Amino acid sequence: MIPVIALVVGVVIGLIVGPTVPIWLEPYLPIAVVAALDAVFGGVRAKLDGIFDDQQFVISFISNVLVAALIVYLGDQLGVGGQLSTGVVVVLGVRIFGNVAAIRRHLFRA
Repeated sequence: MIPVIALVVGVVIGLIVGPTVPIWLEPYLPIAVVAALDAVFGGVRAKLDGIFDDQQFVISFISNVLVAALIVYLGDQLGVGGQLSTGVVVVLGVRIFGNVAAIRRHLFRA
């Protein structure tokens, strides 16, 4: 219940404060969000499988975001940022859909 309350409080604070994203960070934010979603769905899957570890989740969450942002940054420096961004989104998307499929199988036995 605490994560749900924290999510609601975070959304309300975000709507009230209306934070802005620095221009230099804009290319990396969407990739970071997709990487964070991958970690979240992986955590939900692990919880349903009975193998969730909070320390592993936090490390996975932070490392996913940092590695994805680093890959996009390196791509920008090499002049192929768009292609690497697409690659990161595809890889993380496949992982997200795999986790969602496992969650669906676990919840609906289908």
